[in-house]
Amino acid sequence: MADRPHQNSAETLSTRAPRSSHQNHSMTFSNSTTSAFLRNLKDHAPNSSQVVGLLTLLISGSILFLLAGLTVTATVLGFIFFTPLILFTSPIWFPIGAFLFVVTAGFVSLCGFGVALVAGLSWIYRYFRGMQPPGSERFDYARSRIYDTASHVKDYATQYGGYLQSKVKDAAPGA
Repeated sequence: MADRPHQNSAETLSTRAPRSSHQNHSMTFSNSTTSAFLRNLKDHAPNSSQVVGLLTLLISGSILFLLAGLTVTATVLGFIFFTPLILFTSPIWFPIGAFLFVVTAGFVSLCGFGVALVAGLSWIYRYFRGMQPPGSERFDYARSRIYDTASHVKDYATQYGGYLQSKVKDAAPGA
């Protein structure tokens, strides 16, 4: 480079071959497109908290994925090593398991029925004390409907009971 003669920038520009208008346009378009893309990329770049959040997500996901793989591997190895032991001792384990299942199911059922009984008794207590528990208006409506239906049946029976009684006497005059 030292042996080349020094040229100033004006001579360099005048000695170069001129570019065609197509080349100048594509260069301008390419530069403007690139700068617009870079500006758009800069505007939509994530901030530092988003980057930290993404890194946390990736690290946590990787750790959980690794733990899931270890769990599956340990389970498969456990089945491989303990299957013969389980098969040989199954005559003992099956009755014990069935017994524990029945006892556990009975205990859970007993607890559930006890909770239902306490809730029902609490509702009845509040209803008779006049505290208007939830659903008491529906209960009152059903009770009034039953009472109305019973009174209608009674009235119908008293009205038509004499008619039926006379028909029975006609069918069996000695009765």
